[in-house]
Amino acid sequence: MKASIEDKVQTRIPTKHGEFILHYYSNSLDKKEHVAFVKGEVAGKEDVPVRIHSECFTGDVLGSRRCDCGEQLDMALDLINTAGCGVLIYLRQEGRGIGLLKKLQAYNLQDQGLDTVDANIKLGHLADERQYDIAALILNSLQVRSIELITNNPLKIDELTKLGIKVNNRIAIETRIHQDNLEYLKTKAERMSHMLSMPNSK
Repeated sequence: MKASIEDKVQTRIPTKHGEFILHYYSNSLDKKEHVAFVKGEVAGKEDVPVRIHSECFTGDVLGSRRCDCGEQLDMALDLINTAGCGVLIYLRQEGRGIGLLKKLQAYNLQDQGLDTVDANIKLGHLADERQYDIAALILNSLQVRSIELITNNPLKIDELTKLGIKVNNRIAIETRIHQDNLEYLKTKAERMSHMLSMPNSK
């Protein structure tokens, strides 16, 4: 069955990052509540700044320092607000797609010495199980013609391109490196090919 989405409701959301319109989508693939946070007029526009952000309860909501997710979310919203136009798509695929329970179990394995990739594999999952079909459908629904993707992840660029999204440029989004996220970021750079400026990274 071909995937489909429906833009069920749009509402104005004023935030510390500026004012956005929140779009709530239903879809035929899962029962999750995927949303888009839209700044300005994006329909028919080229080179729209876009962040596709996968849910991270611990980082986005609780401010966990184990990852860079919360900081990336804030940075992306600031960037889009400054540009006066853009989209942040918030996909409900916690823990690179393995869910909150498994992600927390993976944290415990990381505390025992495994990196994020090996912890996921030990739990019977792939290193990254995220999918971007719904993100592509949302961008098409918003009638965005081409994007500048706010990411450090080359796989995300490749996946969106395969789904028919025209990615004209990448906007880097590097956060602060500190003791709590150093190994996490090193694993991203060294094992997942993320484009990060890491100390002592080959």
